[in-house]
Amino acid sequence: MNDTPHFPLSAIVGADALKLALCLTAIDPKIGGVLIEGPRGMAKSTLARGLADVLASGQFVTLPLGATEERLVGTLDLDAALGEGRAQFSPGVLAKADGGVLYVDEVNLLADHLVDLLLDVAASGTNLIERDGISHRHSARFVLIGTMNPEEGELRPQLLDRFGFNVVLSGQTLPAERVQIIRRRLDFDSDPQGFCSQWADPQSALRERCTEARALLESIPLDDQALAQITERCFAAGVDGLRADLVWLRGARAHAAWRGARAISEEDIDAVAEFALRHRRQEHSPPVTPHSGGQSTKPLDPSPGQGQWGDMPAPAMPVGARRELPTWPKKP
Repeated sequence: MNDTPHFPLSAIVGADALKLALCLTAIDPKIGGVLIEGPRGMAKSTLARGLADVLASGQFVTLPLGATEERLVGTLDLDAALGEGRAQFSPGVLAKADGGVLYVDEVNLLADHLVDLLLDVAASGTNLIERDGISHRHSARFVLIGTMNPEEGELRPQLLDRFGFNVVLSGQTLPAERVQIIRRRLDFDSDPQGFCSQWADPQSALRERCTEARALLESIPLDDQALAQITERCFAAGVDGLRADLVWLRGARAHAAWRGARAISEEDIDAVAEFALRHRRQEHSPPVTPHSGGQSTKPLDPSPGQGQWGDMPAPAMPVGARRELPTWPKKP
């Protein structure tokens, strides 16, 4: 774990949809990561760094905009291979991010061949380096987070599609929220350790919830009924290819695990619909509306009186048992 404290994810004000999308990709990295769109100053990097703390290793690695391919994938020392009979591997960014978060700011400005390589490795979970008949393979499983300001250029459609989820942050924040955001940021900057200690219980509860969801994930079936609903809605949205169907199904299962449920329900399908379809929907297709007639997910920042994480230890429950937990805590 990095000794430098990160701003706790549980302490971030607003951005509920993005926080949910980040946690779902932490539960199942096979979703393919999150592309965050929005103007500067929207705490995109703060949110991504906060996610690292709910992962097992807590690694947070940034890919610099001007990085070379060797910086990304690593290098092989061929002289060592000839002299010692084995390749000497120098790890790159992909190796360092294994088990954590790989953050790419302004991904729309990254060279296309690096984006291609990055997304291929993110999908396979393995990085293979080959030089002159010598190869080295290592695990590279990470949550990929990319950010971009659309005013500075778009991603190519085929690269845009490779990101599992897409979330857009609005630059318009209500005055009351702005005050709360600035106050918490000032408190953190003046005493990072003290601020993180204040939020230790809510952050621990969030970390535990993600851990329990990861343990439950594989026991939740990717059932035909849920798949049929998703494929019908993907067809209605006019999406190209089949990636949306797969990402949506995986996202729905991760959301079921997030809830502590044993099976995917319509609630889970509705909860991740816009994440999976926003960047894949044809321009003439309307946004997806929940089949249940309303947004089924609970707000991620409960109003006073709904309870907070960290008030008391959660009761012991068997893996797979459904637990209705409040979502994002208020300030301790």
